[in-house]
Amino acid sequence: MHTILITVTRETNYFMDIAHKNKVYITRKIPEPGPSILKKYFQTNMNLGVDVLGREKLFENVRGVDALICMLGDKIDSEVMDAAGPNLKVISCYSVGHDHVDIYEATKRKIAVTNTPNVLANSTADLTFSLILTAARNIVNADRYVKYGNWKFGWTPDLFLGYDVYESTLGIIGLGEIGTLLAKRARGFDMEVIYYSKTRKHKIESELDITYVSLEELLQRSDFVSIHVSLNKDSFHMIDESKFKLMKKTAFIINTSRGKVINEQHLISALKDKVIAGAALDVYEIEPISKSNPLTQMSQTILLPHIGSATFGTRSKMAEVAANNIVNFFNRKGIVHKINKI
Repeated sequence: MHTILITVTRETNYFMDIAHKNKVYITRKIPEPGPSILKKYFQTNMNLGVDVLGREKLFENVRGVDALICMLGDKIDSEVMDAAGPNLKVISCYSVGHDHVDIYEATKRKIAVTNTPNVLANSTADLTFSLILTAARNIVNADRYVKYGNWKFGWTPDLFLGYDVYESTLGIIGLGEIGTLLAKRARGFDMEVIYYSKTRKHKIESELDITYVSLEELLQRSDFVSIHVSLNKDSFHMIDESKFKLMKKTAFIINTSRGKVINEQHLISALKDKVIAGAALDVYEIEPISKSNPLTQMSQTILLPHIGSATFGTRSKMAEVAANNIVNFFNRKGIVHKINKI
């Protein structure tokens, strides 16, 4: 029999003593190992429902907590912070995006805000490229055609004609991690890749043989326009009527970033008037998208329910990072993916 000696330092004991008094609330169910990591150190309460909590219920559940894990659909503003009270020290976003949190208010109150970067980029790039292929080849409409029993005549020369992706031009707006990974995937299809970004990425241009252009030139030349920018005052409604008019009539727009980057009413008009060929969207100005939204009735659209990072592996890793952001914050050790400085 072997004896294992475990040495616990005074610092570790101190963290454990303090941590077990801290309360963490998770606004919706997240996968393992996130809950187990938190339960090891904190008093943890998790909403097991799938719906976004109403404001009053959210106020009730955050009362007295020291840390909060929230989702994109949760509006974390001064009212929520007031309801939580003075103990709230860290808000951990189960996402890369953080526009649902009032960062200014959190910083003013010395509340750290964290997110889950470097986790979901590959999954989102995969989904984005799948939307390019699906839109170009009319796959969703063709699938419905078969399933609804409308296929009567076998092979037909002009049935569901689409557009080639191979050797077409891909325009990427925003060359961050996801945009760069999308460019790498496009190389396998011999696409010409052009991009627009606030800052030029000379090294990536050289490595991937891609070209920096103005936003206007990108829209004019691209067969597929894919958006990969964060939401801020500069990107809000970046793509509007004037931008759609620059695009080819045979072009598609793909958005897996943030819905409010596109002026949705202008997109609806552009599709109705056949200014562009189609749109493939995973995000919307208001989520979930209403059944009465004209986009849901159009054959030129592919609409997904915000599933860019929805793989088992990615969502599990996001839960791990979101939980460890809280552990490391209180332990003052390890990596904390902070958005703000406090």
